[in-house]
Amino acid sequence: MASASREHLQEMVRGVGLRQVRLVSGAIMFAYLVSHFLNHALGNISMEALAIGVHYHTEFWQFLPVAIVFYGACLVHTALGIWALYQRREFRWRAIEPLQLVLGLSVPMLIIVHIVGVRLGQTLFRQEKLYPQELYTFFIASPGRLWLMLAVLVIAWVHGCIGLYFWFRLRPFFKRAAPFLLAAAVLIPTLAMLGIYQGGRATIADANDPAWRQQELSVRNLGTAAESEMLDTIANGLTTGYLGLLGLVVLARGARTLLERRGGMIALSYGNGRTVRVPRGWSVLEASLRNNVPHASVCGGRARCSTCRIRIVGDHANLPEPSAREAFVLHRVGSDDPSIRLACQLRPTADLTFFQLFLPHTMSANAHATNPARIGQERYLVSMFVDMRGSTQLAEKRLPFDTVFIVNRFLGAVSQAVLEAGGRPNQFIGDGMLALFGLATGRREACRQALHAAALIASHVDDLNQFLSHDLREPIRFGIGIHGGEVIVGDIGYRDHMVFTALGDAVNVAARLQDMTKVLACEAVISDEVRATAGLAEDALPAQEVAIRGRNQPMVVRTVESTSTLSALVADQRAVAA
Repeated sequence: MASASREHLQEMVRGVGLRQVRLVSGAIMFAYLVSHFLNHALGNISMEALAIGVHYHTEFWQFLPVAIVFYGACLVHTALGIWALYQRREFRWRAIEPLQLVLGLSVPMLIIVHIVGVRLGQTLFRQEKLYPQELYTFFIASPGRLWLMLAVLVIAWVHGCIGLYFWFRLRPFFKRAAPFLLAAAVLIPTLAMLGIYQGGRATIADANDPAWRQQELSVRNLGTAAESEMLDTIANGLTTGYLGLLGLVVLARGARTLLERRGGMIALSYGNGRTVRVPRGWSVLEASLRNNVPHASVCGGRARCSTCRIRIVGDHANLPEPSAREAFVLHRVGSDDPSIRLACQLRPTADLTFFQLFLPHTMSANAHATNPARIGQERYLVSMFVDMRGSTQLAEKRLPFDTVFIVNRFLGAVSQAVLEAGGRPNQFIGDGMLALFGLATGRREACRQALHAAALIASHVDDLNQFLSHDLREPIRFGIGIHGGEVIVGDIGYRDHMVFTALGDAVNVAARLQDMTKVLACEAVISDEVRATAGLAEDALPAQEVAIRGRNQPMVVRTVESTSTLSALVADQRAVAA
């Protein structure tokens, strides 16, 4: 037990990298931001509520252990943001990522004056600048600073929300929690800014009272002119220093580029005849992106998945050693071969030849361009449900990004088979898919297309298994259910969320037949109606009578142990018909 716990702890430590540190430090800062915003929101109640809220807020965050953790997180997070500005050579991953970086780097510059005036003023001169004093400054003494502070609130909040989105988006709970998180992301800053506005109105009214001004705007609260001048000097110096630091980072990036080019260029050969030349020090993934070479990378180069893996051709002894994070990811997916590396982490110093283990797979289609059916039309269609077997076990042994990648490749292989047979991929449900046949053909051809697609699926999945053989402990398996009948086809949904699909008993039965492949130990279950309409012989496939949930009468179905055999049956029938 102790040994297992120690090994688990060691594995967790190996998985900690700069990104994990940035996430944790950012989460601590976001917790402070939420606490601060909720305190602002109390201004919608009264100034007394604001005073009570800030009392408990400061009691917690200025508690010495908490303060050490918080200020440490601020320094670490800012330093890592500056390091990211220097380190990243390629910013074309996604538009939202450079936006997040720019917003994050702008926060310290905009918040320095407020931090120095409130926190440093209290530490150095025992000033008590609370809500009355700050609201007086924002709404009466210096109204221009109000807009600056509101901008800081919005920028910091958006930056934090983007970070949380990247962190949680592939977690199992995110889809269910997303509506509630979105509501909180909108309501909390809105209520905070409304609270500031209401507090400002109350302060403007109170400022006309000489007794209030004497109590709240005293030297004890605001400090002397000399103290204010010193704080302004400190704030200006810190702002200038921070801007200078960012300028030095930009200059360092330029100097690094010049040094790398003077240090020589290296050739990266992709094993398919494509060769690019890049400066030493670039990662393989950065080289691919800069030269528009398609390269799989589901996580965007963060070493959170292994889809960018490459296999080195030739001698790999002189390559840089894997970082702790890279070694952790490779070990997690069982890739202990030293010739396999992560393209986002490997920065070769000499010419390198490799090939990608996961080729990027993209497919686009115009859903309505090929839709010959009218909205709300009733017609005969053949429905096919295809489901990937063992995806739960697959997910338990892999990183989330890798599981998504493999499922997408499976769905891509199935979709390609359906398209080649003349059908149309319609809905993707988890690791399964609904395909429709007969949108532009008659009944017999639709049934034959569905059977032909089932055979092509077997062929495509076999190719996929061979391609992923180095990464799969056992081949991908699947189940198929096929049934035909009258259905309603049309656009189903609401406003901008309309989806073209089919509704009816035939679709439900196809789904039930797909589920039966598990019990009947076969790859496909086909209704006898589809078999007969396609023109297959009575004895072509074994028959079985089964009970269908939701139907009173049993149904005759045909089981197919291996769907690859359907190709010959369909071809023979077409030859006879010809």
